[in-house]
Formats: sequence, structure tokens, C-alpha cells
Amino acid sequence: MARLILLRHGESQWNATNRFTGWANVDLTAAGEAQALWAGRLLAAHELRVATAFTSVLTRAIRTLWIALHASGQAFVPEHKTWRLNERHYGGLTGLDKTEAAKRFGAEQVARWRRGYADRPPPMNDPEHARLQADRRYRDTPVPRTESLKDVVARLGPWRAELDRALEAGPVLVVAHGNSLRALVSQLLRLDPAQVPGFEIPLANPLLMELDPDGRAREPRYLDADRAARLPHPA
Repeated sequence: MARLILLRHGESQWNATNRFTGWANVDLTAAGEAQALWAGRLLAAHELRVATAFTSVLTRAIRTLWIALHASGQAFVPEHKTWRLNERHYGGLTGLDKTEAAKRFGAEQVARWRRGYADRPPPMNDPEHARLQADRRYRDTPVPRTESLKDVVARLGPWRAELDRALEAGPVLVVAHGNSLRALVSQLLRLDPAQVPGFEIPLANPLLMELDPDGRAREPRYLDADRAARLPHPA
């Protein structure tokens, strides 16, 4: 069976200050760097030899990949970056403190935006969206103004063929974000959309999946059992 390792980035500067990050390009904290280092050491301890790596175009994920590969003695592994693995676009919530957002919009509404499958936050305003669209990493990219998790599942679609080809050559490491990984896990486990809001991907804990020939994940497990989060069973 093919082997796939999923890794959420280490703690970012806006994770530490409880802000909605989305496509904002923030870096890791010192704690996040240490988490990425530990993730790489776990890969080495479990003798997981990666053939190819994928990540988003956001710094927190890229640096997590670099640190983890170096720590596992695999800095030479080919890596591919794609905006399709970016975090979910939080639209007008981007940069807001999550507690303040709950006070402004109501805790129930913010919870629906955060954990609902098809709920989109308010769109990003014109000036902020124009600045994001002008970023050269998004040249020829249809930058959204906001996204639901359902939208993230859809944007992963064209990339999945590239992932499948890479898996034919050997184990693949994907370093991405909480919501892009939730979207990918929901596909690999064949989850019903109603199951998706009920699980969280922990920071910097490698999730190992063995994939059947049809691409279905079997018995996924986190390498650091002490920080493992519950994964839903297929419907």
C-alpha cells in the first residue's frame, strides 16, 4: 500500500495570539520551530523515508517542511509548493482575534463559520483582496474573497492527480494547514460532510496513512500518541 504522511505546520505567530490567519503569510514562533524539529525527529525514529514532499505557498508551512526534512536527514527530498494546499481563506475574519470576533458576530455564528462544512465567513474587503491578488505567489491564481471547507475540498481536486502520481514513486509527505488537511483527510477516509466539523488536526504531529489501491486510508495513526487527536470513522 502507498504511504502518505500529513503534517500540520508548527505554531505560527497568529496561532499564538489567537487570530484568524487564513491566507495571511505569518511565520512560525520559536515554539513552532521546536515542534517542527520534533516532527522531523519522529519521522527519523519511525524510519519514514520520504520520496516526495508537498506544501503550500505560505511561510509557516514551508518552514515546517524544511525543518522537519532537515531533522529527519532528508533535506534533499524534492518538494513542490502549491496554493491549493493553503489554509482556508477566512475572508473578512482574517487577522481578527477569535474572542473579539465572537463578541462582534456572536459565538454561534463564528462557530458555524469555523466548523461548518459549507458556511463561508464574510468576504475580504476590496483593498485587502487587491493586495493579496497582487502577491506574486498568486500570479494567475483565482484568489478567493472567502472560503468554506467545501470550497477547500473543491480546490484540492486538481492537485489530487499530482499527489497520486507522486505516491506511485514512494512515500509522500504533505505539510499544510488545519483546514486543508481536514479537507484532505475527509476525502481519504470517505467521510460524510456532517462528520467533518467534529475533528481537529493537531499542530506538528505527523499523521501516517496507508492507502489502498483505490486511495482509501486504512488505520491512520499519529506518530506522537501523547498528542494524538481523535479521527472519525468512515460513515
